[in-house]
Amino acid sequence: MKHITRWFSPRLEQDITFVRWGHWGQPVLLFPTAGGDAEEVERMHLIASVQPLIDAGKIKVYSFDSIAGQALAEEVGSVEHRCWLLKQTGEYVVHEVIPAICADCGGDPQEVITAGASIGAFNAVAMLCRYPLFFKAALGMSGTYDLETLLKIHGNEDYYLSTPLRFLPNMSEGPMLDVLRTRSVLLPTGSGLWENTGESWQIANELGRQGIANRVDVWSDEYNHDWPTWREMLPKYLDELVDD
Repeated sequence: MKHITRWFSPRLEQDITFVRWGHWGQPVLLFPTAGGDAEEVERMHLIASVQPLIDAGKIKVYSFDSIAGQALAEEVGSVEHRCWLLKQTGEYVVHEVIPAICADCGGDPQEVITAGASIGAFNAVAMLCRYPLFFKAALGMSGTYDLETLLKIHGNEDYYLSTPLRFLPNMSEGPMLDVLRTRSVLLPTGSGLWENTGESWQIANELGRQGIANRVDVWSDEYNHDWPTWREMLPKYLDELVDD
């Protein structure tokens, strides 16, 4: 069961497409890669890879257009504008996407699992770390967590507030960190072409320093930074997270 909707987001200042696959189960927010639209995950067969979980009523999958990712990848506008979009994506998720997911699940509050690959992994982990009250776990596949190096952007306040590698080291003891310590992050990564396992270890170290449960799984050099790898990873780790 697939459902597509679209609305104007005042936080991102444009129309955004929002898609759901499934009829019942644990909500999973699946982020596209950089510049991907809401249906990229279906075109690249990630939805097909988790179809047994969807058909069994174990998960419902949601995705939306990667506006900030597109702007970052294509260097749209100023650096400040791109960092603003990155921050505003979190505001959009919490104030628009989460209410839409809750309404779709019968109106009850939901603790959502986030997932994504490459820059989608950055978003998945960032959402959990920024807003742990709304999310129960994150799955970051072949993650790219240092966007300053990759996309040639210079950190400002918006970037700092959006980026776990920047804000995690400075998180102080308190209720937010207490909640984060009840969450978990899975960080599988391949060792093949275009992969950088060091990025996963870097974010894992920052999570670990704050007492946040995480695990890095390094796959062999047969697994490249590419869709076939993520089609194998996604069902394996979602099944693990849903069963927890």
